[in-house]
Parts: sequence; structure tokens; C-alpha cells
Amino acid sequence: MMWAGFGALGGGCLGAKLGEQVAVLVADRNSCEYCLAAHTALGRKAGVSAEDMGQARAGHSHDPRTAAALGFAAKLVEDRAQVTDADVEALRAAGFDDEEVVELVAHVALNLFTNYVDVALSVPLDFPRVALRKAG
Repeated sequence: MMWAGFGALGGGCLGAKLGEQVAVLVADRNSCEYCLAAHTALGRKAGVSAEDMGQARAGHSHDPRTAAALGFAAKLVEDRAQVTDADVEALRAAGFDDEEVVELVAHVALNLFTNYVDVALSVPLDFPRVALRKAG
């Protein structure tokens, strides 16, 4: 079920690179070591530099469009989806259409689900460990 969701989103309009950057941001916010390690590796495989993956974990990017997406994703996680019309409009101003906004929310939601599964069930780490930015 989870892999089908990731497969569908990976083929979406946002692309694998942004999807993996969102995934590491969400994983770090939820102290999910498994997802952070897995999506760091998958992001590198998708062509995202180590520096850009590290920046994404912190919610930052040199690319304004990516930065807008990461900021919105962080707000979704930290404020439990209590975003404002202005938050959505900021995404639109950065070049996101309605389909991409919904897809971004879907990325965050799927990653929240997998973080919860991995943390709650203590899924053993089978990727190279990546240190969380903040204490769990």
C-alpha cells in the first residue's frame, strides 16, 4: 500500500527530486530515523546533491520554487495542516498550480503515515544512518 502511494507520487508532476526533499524534511520533523536514512539515499539516487538534501531537511533551498514547497510542507507538519489562504497563495506565486499544491499535500501526508509506521513499530534501519537535526 505505501509503496504504491510512493510509486504514484514519484510519477506525479512534482518529480522525484522534490518528493525526496519533502520526505527528508518530514522525516526530520518527526524524528523518523528510518525514513530520513531511506529518503536521503533515494534523493541522492534521484540526483539531489548532498548539500541540497541537507538544506531540504532544514526547510531551505537555493531554488525559490523548492524553498516555497519546503516551507509549505514544514508548515503542514508543524501546524497540523492549519495553513492559511496566504500560505497557499505563496505557493501559487512560486509557480505551483492547484494540482501541484494537492500533490504536495499528498507527499506530506504519505510521509507522515510512513514516519508513524516506522517510529511506532521500530522498523530496523537497513540504510546508512543519517543523524537527525534535532533531538528525538
